[in-house]
Amino acid sequence: MYFLTGWPRRLLCPLKSEEEPFHVQPSSQRFYFAVLSETQLSVWFSRAANGYILLFDVVGGGEDKYLYEPVYSKGSRGVKVTPGYKEEQCAPALSLEMKRPIDLEAPITSMQSLQEDLLVSTADGYLHILHWDGVSNGRKAISLCSVPFSLDLQSARGGLCLDLKGVYIRDMTYCVTLDGFAVVLDDGRLGFITPLANRITADQLQGVWAADVTDGTCVAVNNKYRLVTFGCASGSVLVYSIDTTTGSMQLSHKLELTPKHYPDVCNKTGAVKLIRWSPDYSVAMVTWECGGLSLWSVFGAHLICTLGEDFAYRSDGTKKDPINISSMCWGAEGYHLWVITSREETELVENMEEAPPQTQQAGILQFNFIKSALTVNPCTSNQEQVLLHGEDRLYLTCGDPTQLPSGSSESPHPHNLPHGGEGSPTHHPSPNSTSQGLSTLLGYKHWHVVQIHSTYLESNWPIRFAAIDTAGQCIAVAGRRGFAHYCMSTRKWKLFGNITQEQNMTVTGGLVWWNGFVVVACYNFIDRQEELRLYLRSSNLDNTFSSVTKLHSDTLLLNVFRDMIILFRADCSICLYSMERRHDGPNPSASVELLQEVSMSRYIPHPALVVSVTLTSVRTETGITLKAPQQACMADSIILNLAGQLIMLQRDRSGPQLQEKLPFCPPVVLAQYVENVWTTCRSNRKKRHLLEALWLSCGEAGMKVWLPLFPRDHRKPHSFLSRRIMLPFHINIYPLAVLFEDALVLGASNETVVYDSLQGPREGRESLEGLFPYCTVERTSQIYLHHILRQLLVRNLGEQALLLAQSCAALPYFPHVMELMVHVVLEEEATSREPIPDPLLPTVAKFITEFPLFLQTIVHCARKTEFALWNYLFAAVGNPKDLFEECLMAQDLDTAASYLIILQNMEVPAVSRQHATLLFNTALEQGKWDLCRHMIRFLKAIGSGEMETPPPTPTTQEPSSTGGFEFFRNRSISLSQSADSIAAGKFNLQKTFSMPSGPSAKGSERWSKDSDCAENMYIDMMLRRHARHLLEHVRLKELGCFSAQLGFELIGWLCHERTRVARVDDFVMALKCLHKDFLWPFPVTPAGSISSPFKNGHRRTVLSQHLLKSQSADSLLNSDMDTVPPQAAARNSNHTWLDRLGALGPTEPTEMDTALSHGGPQTQEAFLSPLTNKTEECSIGSATDLTETSSMVDGDWTMVDENFSALSLTHSELEHISMELANKGPHKSQVQLRYLLHVFMEAGCLEWCVVIGLILREATVIKQVVNFLDSPEVPHETVQSVRSGLLGVEAWASTDCLGYKPFLNLIRPQLQKLIETSVEQIQPEAFLPGASNSKLAEPQPGGPSAEDSRGPALLGLALPLEPPRGLGTEDGGVPEEQEEQAVDEGVYDCTLS
Repeated sequence: MYFLTGWPRRLLCPLKSEEEPFHVQPSSQRFYFAVLSETQLSVWFSRAANGYILLFDVVGGGEDKYLYEPVYSKGSRGVKVTPGYKEEQCAPALSLEMKRPIDLEAPITSMQSLQEDLLVSTADGYLHILHWDGVSNGRKAISLCSVPFSLDLQSARGGLCLDLKGVYIRDMTYCVTLDGFAVVLDDGRLGFITPLANRITADQLQGVWAADVTDGTCVAVNNKYRLVTFGCASGSVLVYSIDTTTGSMQLSHKLELTPKHYPDVCNKTGAVKLIRWSPDYSVAMVTWECGGLSLWSVFGAHLICTLGEDFAYRSDGTKKDPINISSMCWGAEGYHLWVITSREETELVENMEEAPPQTQQAGILQFNFIKSALTVNPCTSNQEQVLLHGEDRLYLTCGDPTQLPSGSSESPHPHNLPHGGEGSPTHHPSPNSTSQGLSTLLGYKHWHVVQIHSTYLESNWPIRFAAIDTAGQCIAVAGRRGFAHYCMSTRKWKLFGNITQEQNMTVTGGLVWWNGFVVVACYNFIDRQEELRLYLRSSNLDNTFSSVTKLHSDTLLLNVFRDMIILFRADCSICLYSMERRHDGPNPSASVELLQEVSMSRYIPHPALVVSVTLTSVRTETGITLKAPQQACMADSIILNLAGQLIMLQRDRSGPQLQEKLPFCPPVVLAQYVENVWTTCRSNRKKRHLLEALWLSCGEAGMKVWLPLFPRDHRKPHSFLSRRIMLPFHINIYPLAVLFEDALVLGASNETVVYDSLQGPREGRESLEGLFPYCTVERTSQIYLHHILRQLLVRNLGEQALLLAQSCAALPYFPHVMELMVHVVLEEEATSREPIPDPLLPTVAKFITEFPLFLQTIVHCARKTEFALWNYLFAAVGNPKDLFEECLMAQDLDTAASYLIILQNMEVPAVSRQHATLLFNTALEQGKWDLCRHMIRFLKAIGSGEMETPPPTPTTQEPSSTGGFEFFRNRSISLSQSADSIAAGKFNLQKTFSMPSGPSAKGSERWSKDSDCAENMYIDMMLRRHARHLLEHVRLKELGCFSAQLGFELIGWLCHERTRVARVDDFVMALKCLHKDFLWPFPVTPAGSISSPFKNGHRRTVLSQHLLKSQSADSLLNSDMDTVPPQAAARNSNHTWLDRLGALGPTEPTEMDTALSHGGPQTQEAFLSPLTNKTEECSIGSATDLTETSSMVDGDWTMVDENFSALSLTHSELEHISMELANKGPHKSQVQLRYLLHVFMEAGCLEWCVVIGLILREATVIKQVVNFLDSPEVPHETVQSVRSGLLGVEAWASTDCLGYKPFLNLIRPQLQKLIETSVEQIQPEAFLPGASNSKLAEPQPGGPSAEDSRGPALLGLALPLEPPRGLGTEDGGVPEEQEEQAVDEGVYDCTLS
């Protein structure tokens, strides 16, 4: 409610004196303060006892009218226009003239000012009543012994009940709303004296006293809440209310430091010295004999204490002496606390070097506060936003982040700057930028700070009211006169353009926003009339743009509900008005119409007791669920906070329905000790529990919610079931706003920063920065949903709890809500010293099983709880072994890992190992590599006995961690080299086959020194088993991830398994699996060759009937670009399409026309010639030219851009290029396949090398493998497997995927070599009849290296394999019938998967 900010100021009196001030007292409006020392009395302008009564006349100055005058800039608003404007801003020069003293013949113990009288108590037990004006005729004396005291007024009539002989009044205070005096007697007893008539006379006074209290020290009264507070010698503050029926004093609550929060000082404070209520009576400041300040809300919520933390300790840990206070009082509107320190304190603080020891300047400390707007203007819009205001700035927690990007730019004065100090050290809280998905109220840690316009402040200080709209974009403030408003989006203030209009009105009942209008209850000084005005926000601030409604009585409170205004007036009546926004002119206007007046004088003893008034749709009637939708949002009830009593008046709908002018039923008391009320006019059918509830703040008692109860599924409600229920719950923050849909409470708290290390004591004087920490205000929030759910379960309202929880299940912190509920109940029940007859934990556990996050909730709660409580927890929720198995069944491995920690601590190691093995295998199968690493460490810890260091629960697996192999951590292979260069330079297959067949040396050193440990062998066995499983099922991608993520030595293991599981039984099936696993597309034919796209459900491809005739031996373009093989043959030759584009040149249209003019199919010979164009030097896009930094899928496109302009491409060539792109897989898959190729090469797994070479269409790989098959180290089974596998792929490609045919034709010489070396004869029908070209022989051994030549390039018709007998011929001729058959059978099925 109130929060300290910055450092306190030090005010120095201009006159030096030997005396120290010991008392400060404000005037009624708190604009002037009288400061008293032994022989001096000074009067301060706020902006900026020996037995004698000394009366002074305060006289205005003579020639010097003002001590301080404001300096205005030229043309300042209002100086010349408004009469008396300048005079009001000056600090007047006052002189004090003493009248004759009055001798009361006894020491004075206390004085109290009344309206016309001065009440004085003396040490001889008398009360003296003095008149201010006529001293001589107004003196009366009343003996305290003549006042009857008793426990209540009824028994007081029987005579004297308390012996007061020799007793006098130590301290007393007058309470206006109770019309009596609260007194503390010198023997420590507490009393309340009530005059029975208007005049205070001896025979008209009666007193009641509080039983069992004898250590009273001081007293203060709260006029708004009718509370009497007494300080005690024990350090506690007792708060009493007066029973209206009997007049007895009832103890309401206590204000005291608790050992929980202040164990060191709670019993060492000494007696309470002073109590001071703030001007709005919402907080009380307390100080003790031993020093220190403490702030409490009206019903006991503790806000600030300077006896602990940074107030009590320096940054080096040494303890500071608490500040000792002799007098204090609140400044105007509660923005300042004026404090006079004791003599010892002053000598420490104020010892000035230049002053002589005997004279010093009087020192007054002024503490700065900011307060909630709810303290004086509790309107509905202020209840959903946190709005704090200081004397010159506003603090907001709202705003659109798109319009309010940063905290530092919100205002030239961030909230953490000290007032008036720009160079002081500050503490900037970091904004929380990760919060998403909730209202912007939670999006930031910092405040939006708005500096109030200085022009408005200088003439209208202090700010009295502030209001914010429901969207949090517009703010209005009202000071002494007029008002001003601010827009967050434009960051501009609007002030009255006519200063006279501003100065001729003052806001009396508050202000509130409605539909783009500022609604103001004000007093018009010109007409001397109370008015209700509505000003349009978008227009200039001027009376010509306002709607004015005259009122008959002073307005004390103002609020809005939908399109209705509710006013509470000084005659204790309530007025309801309707508002309508009209668009009948250039600017929107508003019309106001009186609906109803309700007199409350029967129920309200004094108008100042009403804290807030609210219109709401909340009702108590039985038909909550039967209300029509439009009726559910009607203003059905008036809710009054009457001095902490919450009173509701419902509309009486039992009689005839007369629209809005329905009578109200008699008031019903809903709750006691209420400080604030929150309700909303919004509706949401999915969250009716939260939006149709009434939320109450009750000080020390926490919060309460008046919750509606709905029958489930629209069933008829039970007759015995109440329709609403009041549920109390405690929170750890002071609530300032309620977010209804988000189930959150927003608040603020004081934080401190110590700066005493920056500057040490100077010449015996410690700076204020060293004495006090710098105070900031932090935003806070708290979840309350788990409290409500628990309260419902306690009351056997599980069905209602389930409905409420299901409506909030989408909230991002709902899992945390469930954890909190389990944790709180578990802590209370498991640590209870007494047996619990009806434990709640089983009910809570059963309730949580209704939600899918049950397993996570239990284990997270257990891991945040002491081990000693686990048995109690799992006795209620179930065996952790069963819960672990449920997690595995639900595939929730991370949660299962958390349960493993529980099992490790609760079960024997054998059980932990069994469950860990189960989880390890499952994690391996699902590729949860982080979890696998944790499980390996966990299993090793079990084996080595490290039971006391369980592994942490693994975090959620990131998607990127399983997407690719982390190949480059432990290996130095360069993936930018071709397969030939790898084969030649990096490794030797001969060496590979001579490697031992067991695990490599690296594998034997993978686990630590204790490699022979049984646990390590056990883990190795599981890893090898999983690798075998992956390879058997052709899951090479997972095998690579598995090896890279877990450090599994794949090459050594493959060497061991080379003749077993590392064999390839079915090349076609393996090829298909790789295509699917690596998202690698099957090679397809160009679209132009499709004559009949769909026939019998299969795609049919037709070879083009037209071939281009080659005119020169060096021309590479010897066939139509639209035929089947080009895109495959061109790529798989290890020369990419771009290698050849520069050599091709533009195709002459005459050649194309000539080729198309031939009617029948013709077969042309393909002539291959080496490339001599410069393009070869910078050829890109090769399947082996891989770069990690490539931005494209299959290579760098920068060179394409460089060379593209030099290329003249035909439509066919562009289509050829597009087919090249379409037939390549992702770049990452290419990197992964090449790494696996390298691994299989090193391990000597030649079958897998062939399969990967096929999918990459790398002829050099096939060539290398076939050449090595001649080695005697290669088993005969491997040779047979490679040969039969290639033949199987050839047969499959001829029938199901023609895209592979060009590459198979390219490696035809290698396959021919395999067949020739075979002992067995392969049947001719194993091959399709086709044409062979002798020009396609493999490059000569003496020719250029494979890397230079990149193999032959084939851009002609697909040439199927010949029968074995014709493979070696030079002429390349094909029988005529075979040629025709090849053309006739040119329609193939192409299956794409």
